[in-house]
Amino acid sequence: MPKNLTANRAALGHRLSYALRHPGRVPRHLRRTARDAWLRYRSPDHVAYYRAVMRSDTRRDPDAAVGSRNRERWLALGAMQFDYLLGHGLRPEHRMLEIGCGNLRAGWRFIEYLDPGHYYGVDISPDILFAAQDTLQSQGLQDRVPTLTPVRDLTLGFLPEGRFDVVHAHSVFSHSPLPVIEECFAHIGRVLAPGGWFDFTFDRTEGAEHHVLREDFYYRTETLTALAADHGLAARLMDDWEELGHGQSKIRVTHRAVR
Repeated sequence: MPKNLTANRAALGHRLSYALRHPGRVPRHLRRTARDAWLRYRSPDHVAYYRAVMRSDTRRDPDAAVGSRNRERWLALGAMQFDYLLGHGLRPEHRMLEIGCGNLRAGWRFIEYLDPGHYYGVDISPDILFAAQDTLQSQGLQDRVPTLTPVRDLTLGFLPEGRFDVVHAHSVFSHSPLPVIEECFAHIGRVLAPGGWFDFTFDRTEGAEHHVLREDFYYRTETLTALAADHGLAARLMDDWEELGHGQSKIRVTHRAVR
């Protein structure tokens, strides 16, 4: 289960307490705060801002850009995502859309497992998709013919109706303000096949909803399930995901008639 579900990480008291407990992390945090302020100034739109964040982070280290402190952790987190979906209904014949596919931390495993041509990855960052191409090559998966596409938003208007049995978004909504999430909910039902599902992770709080540096957003479960319902979708918290100790929570969304 995620720790400190009532903590407000944006509150001054929390930040001071964290700094006192982890003084060695303060210089890095201040550098990132200054960088993010500059990027927000240049890119007031959140998607443009986060694209700039990913460009900066990918330049330093593609694995770190998707939240992995080293290659071993990158592999472990990818395996965790893959194993979970495999145990919750993923089959080789499914067509899968991965939103925020990054440098294919989990994606290369999905590509290897799914029938050729059945994986479609999208990301707002062209830079991280270049790194995804490197992953495809290093894993020898070119003949699996996946599709990797940069996107400007999550309206997904270029994708066909009812195409995907499984939609997956890991550590995407944890970096998204509510309007971006609502945009996705407003359009995801159109591309989701009958009987299909959409799994996404998010940073869960049971206290006040908040963000840190407009990079990390914390939401109450009921906020997201109610928002899904507003767009004709059923949503439920996947409790067993939290038992894996990832730190984020997971919600599964389906068409309302499917439970």
